Amino acid sequence: MNKPFIVCIVDDDEIYQFTVTRTIEFHKLAKKVLVFSDGELAIQFLIDNIDHYEHVPDIIFLDLNMPIMDGWQFIEEYISIKPRIGKKIIIYIVSSSVDPIDLDRAKKVSEISDYLIKPITPDKLHDIIRSLEAL
Repeated sequence: MNKPFIVCIVDDDEIYQFTVTRTIEFHKLAKKVLVFSDGELAIQFLIDNIDHYEHVPDIIFLDLNMPIMDGWQFIEEYISIKPRIGKKIIIYIVSSSVDPIDLDRAKKVSEISDYLIKPITPDKLHDIIRSLEAL
């Protein structure tokens, strides 16, 4: 995987967006952070940049509960455009939901790397991104 990364946060919680963005920037974990408040905006960005993989994120931290297009709808749309995207994207669900149905559903989707319960700590974020550098 190319270093440094482009990280994408898809979450409607502005405080969470700010906190994660600041953590990534402070620790210099990415060359760029993209932030979208719903899945539709994120999918549209991917579609708009489908021929420009250098702008497409390497890692997506995806919330499940959002207005307009939730995380599950995002995953469905992502799967449909994935073959046209010129690089591998690692997707982490980051949600406050501890519902076993959500956890089980995420395990069944091969495009989802892991399911993380909010809040994601700076150490955990650091560990995730650093572990991907070895890929």
